[in-house]
Amino acid sequence: MSRLLSLHPSLLPAGFVDVLPPEAETEAAAIEAMLGVFAAHGYERVKPPLLEFEESLLAGTGAATAEQTFRLMDPVSQRMLGLRADITPQVARIAAVRLARAPRPLRLSYNGQVLRVRGSELRPVRQMAQAGVELIGADAPEADAEVIAVAAEALAALGVPAVSFDLTLPTLADELLATLSVPPEREAALRHALDRKDAAEVALLAGPLADVLDELLHAAGPADRALEALSASPLPPRARALAERLARTVAAVRARSPGLALTADPLEFRGFRYHRGVAFTVFSAALAEELGRGGGYLAGEEPATGVTLYPDAALRAAPPRPRRPRVFVPLSLAARAPLLRAEGFATVAALGPVADAAAEARRLACTHLATEDGAVPLEGV
Repeated sequence: MSRLLSLHPSLLPAGFVDVLPPEAETEAAAIEAMLGVFAAHGYERVKPPLLEFEESLLAGTGAATAEQTFRLMDPVSQRMLGLRADITPQVARIAAVRLARAPRPLRLSYNGQVLRVRGSELRPVRQMAQAGVELIGADAPEADAEVIAVAAEALAALGVPAVSFDLTLPTLADELLATLSVPPEREAALRHALDRKDAAEVALLAGPLADVLDELLHAAGPADRALEALSASPLPPRARALAERLARTVAAVRARSPGLALTADPLEFRGFRYHRGVAFTVFSAALAEELGRGGGYLAGEEPATGVTLYPDAALRAAPPRPRRPRVFVPLSLAARAPLLRAEGFATVAALGPVADAAAEARRLACTHLATEDGAVPLEGV
């Protein structure tokens, strides 16, 4: 106990950080810019709670987040609560229950913080912001294309360069492995080898599927190459349907957003395991980590597709956003402050007389000083 009491007050648990000025304001402005794009495309905002009863939070698509969910006892109801690890399952619940009678397709947007038990190697943080859209009640390539186009536009609003979408088929491996009659431990080893892209191990374990899996492993890259490999592969009917859906989605995205960079990795799967049909991960050439994830899933009994973007990662990929200029307003000029704010300045008001207004402005990290003639850059004072 004494050791805990001696911890420095700034020490936080692993994976948690304080976001300070100006980054906190920059992130908030970026999220609002994203939400503005979502709203312009007809996506209406919802705001799910941070906590829910465990049984509802982890129902349906939420079951995929169980291992990443913090739990605690509610002192009021004496029932277990879960802290959300992902907002998409909450939006699916809202659509299925609260908005069950709303016209379909239903377009919803959201933003908020999520909390996870563990971070990843590339994203060690355990608390992060999400902003996204969900298109519920439609199961068509055009729905995939709309969500991808909206995500691309939201990232463009932040200035993120060289955005690309890596398309995947999260259940393709399941459909292929279902045709094998192998012991569970061998199937688990094969799945592990597929996850690690270990072609040699896959060839050793896959038996009659070895050639097909090897071809699909090496097909990752430009979308056309992956589509050609899928078209040439002898796939069982359900796997063939997935391949055809991917081809239609690629065509729909290109029809809507001709210049958007598309890659495909048929056997890859990332993220929570509630996706079906076509899924995707968003990248930028300016950053090694992903900017978001999305794809098809079931919202209750309804088909849906959506995307979740990570504003903090998007800002690391984007050019620095200019800070709002700060102007120091001496007490004698307080009446000018509303005019300066209307001009786009953040006003820092003096709370009493100061001997040297310019020095005080610099001390308070202002860029300008208010005078009778307006806001003057401090460089000229």
